[in-house]
Amino acid sequence: MTRTEQQIRSDLETERTELASAVENLRTSIQTDVKKKMPLLAAGAASVGFVLAGGIGATMRYVARRGREH
Repeated sequence: MTRTEQQIRSDLETERTELASAVENLRTSIQTDVKKKMPLLAAGAASVGFVLAGGIGATMRYVARRGREH
């Protein structure tokens, strides 16, 4: 079962086209999923930022208070 060079090139071109199409479909799917989840991601990021900022602020107040007591 030997294939000619032209058959191999044709098969490679077909595979390349199918791969490009699959990558484009995946990219579109990922973009759609991210856009759907964007409000949730933004809310999560804001919550994490609020908690971290509060934690840092509380820690600094604790350290400052202990420093004044001694």
